[in-house]
Amino acid sequence: MSKNEEVILNEEIDFPEVRCVGDDGEQYGVVSSEEALKIAEQKGLDLVLIAANAKPPVCKIMDYGKFRYQQEKKLKEAKKKQKQIEIKEIKLSVKIAINDINYKVKHAREFLEENKHVRFRVFLRGREVSEPQAGFEVLEKVATMLEDVANVDRDFKVEGRYVNMLVTPKK
Repeated sequence: MSKNEEVILNEEIDFPEVRCVGDDGEQYGVVSSEEALKIAEQKGLDLVLIAANAKPPVCKIMDYGKFRYQQEKKLKEAKKKQKQIEIKEIKLSVKIAINDINYKVKHAREFLEENKHVRFRVFLRGREVSEPQAGFEVLEKVATMLEDVANVDRDFKVEGRYVNMLVTPKK
């Protein structure tokens, strides 16, 4: 449940008549909202508006505190099961030596074995910004070295002073 989602409970329900459903699935039918509230109070539970737009509006008799607790518990469980993708970033330059590229590719392989995504960024200095082709060539060398262990996105993106390439591990 989101924080801005407003829930209407008990005395706040001001419809003349509502369709009332019990917490055990029991149908009370269409009754006045006062009568539905009395039924809820007799059971020691809350009257919660479920569908305000229905004709007549639908209310359910339930323990609202318990219901909210269970909803929050489900959200936490779902959050735990989410898979977080970690992106490691490796920076290169246009004038990088081949043995330096080999060293950085070795690190990228380690990251890919750990199932992490790797972003290569080539920094363009000075006049290199007007000719990003040199950055593309460096990334092309890296891409050919990693083809056996990774899926290479060869759509190199120029973002400001950087040329980027994203590499994901092969399944």
